[in-house]
Amino acid sequence: MPEDAEFAKTLRTLAPGTPLREGLENVLRARTGALVVVGDSPQVMELLDGGFRLDLDFLPARLYELAKMDGAIILSHDAQRILYANVQLLPDSSIPSFETGIRHRTAERVAKQTGELVVAISQRRSVITFYKGTTRYSLKDLGVILTKANQAVQTLEKYKAVLDQALNNLTALEFEDLVTVLDVVLVVQRMETVRRIVQEIERYIAELGAEGRLVSMQLTELTDDLEDEGLLVLRDYGSDGSEERAREMIEHLAAWSSEDLLDTAALSRLMGLGGMVNVLDNSAIPRGYRILAKIPRLPMPVIENLVAILGNLEHILDASIEELDRVEGIGEVRARAIRDGLKRLREQALLGRQI
Repeated sequence: MPEDAEFAKTLRTLAPGTPLREGLENVLRARTGALVVVGDSPQVMELLDGGFRLDLDFLPARLYELAKMDGAIILSHDAQRILYANVQLLPDSSIPSFETGIRHRTAERVAKQTGELVVAISQRRSVITFYKGTTRYSLKDLGVILTKANQAVQTLEKYKAVLDQALNNLTALEFEDLVTVLDVVLVVQRMETVRRIVQEIERYIAELGAEGRLVSMQLTELTDDLEDEGLLVLRDYGSDGSEERAREMIEHLAAWSSEDLLDTAALSRLMGLGGMVNVLDNSAIPRGYRILAKIPRLPMPVIENLVAILGNLEHILDASIEELDRVEGIGEVRARAIRDGLKRLREQALLGRQI
């Protein structure tokens, strides 16, 4: 998860529409090649030899002109200033590198040694490659990325439709008190699959920069409130119902391989519902967080009070106006709103359930 965030941040730094990317594209079109370090940490400064100090505001045209010299260009950490030009970089030669060209081998070693962003432009292959720590990535043509992003959005639409139907079915089963462990596990599987597709699209958006606005709008529309609903499913059925434990489960799932995600017994065990295959047919009782969150103007602290006092969704559905009224934060008016809201949600769920 942190690695993904760092990768996306680096892509945004180099995305189309940024001054840095404009400068790199100018160098690429001129076929002069370049080696650029984005970072002025002490670790980087120790590797410099020769060249000259500039300390000028960054301009794409300046980067282009300075790249005509053989040495590396050193930028400030925010890429707002050009600090040095035509310098030689002397990284530790014992650091392993699988690159063949001198420029790219130097870039990889500097990135590994310093942890900073290093960009190498191949004069012969006309490719921009960046290195950040142990990460290596070659920036793709925008047309290729946009095509992949659109294909991923279409895939997301299909998987999201399947997930929505699974959630509708789960809601109907919850009102009927017929949920099984397998029903819950399948929803969690689909939620994690959708999350991974979303993550892939977010990387494309970061790489597209200013060209990714439409894709970003589509993604927002498709995934509105999805993360919150996934968290509430895990709170409903997880071992202790806490938000912290639900977030821990999400982090565990993110580290699983696609094959691991297909293991329903492992998913059940992660949620604290049992780890044997035969438990999948057991009943699962929701606490009620997800259903109650669908009632308009019902704050989460009140929902948590309801669950803490009444225990689970079944008891909440059976509670009278007077019993609801006794829960802290709920008066008679809100108690009636909860009863009416639950009745309306039940009718909608049963109508939308897939038989």
